[in-house]
Amino acid sequence: MEPTLFEKIISREIPADIIYEDDKCIVINDIAPQAPTHLLIIPKKAIKMISKSDDSDALVLGHLMLTAKKMALQLGLDDTFRLVVNNGAKAGQSVFHLHVHLLSGRVFSWPPG
Repeated sequence: MEPTLFEKIISREIPADIIYEDDKCIVINDIAPQAPTHLLIIPKKAIKMISKSDDSDALVLGHLMLTAKKMALQLGLDDTFRLVVNNGAKAGQSVFHLHVHLLSGRVFSWPPG
């Protein structure tokens, strides 16, 4: 099976604007931002999508949320950001490696999409 774009970024096969990394995840700037701040928080463990995760993924999934908080604090976003996880092509997922979008810097409407 061909590695995903994110697996290639994690392994440094292709370049990315990495702004944070630890043993469980990597955070990059999105190459097609949908807001002035648009980060992707990507687990190093390859999980295809949230619906394919299981109980053993609980720690890494929680870590992604806490990393989002850390990035928001680091960037001075306070309480003005949105987190998005797309699940499946019909929901807007284009890279089938779970990731969390952190968006900020503009007004967001509800419902999204």
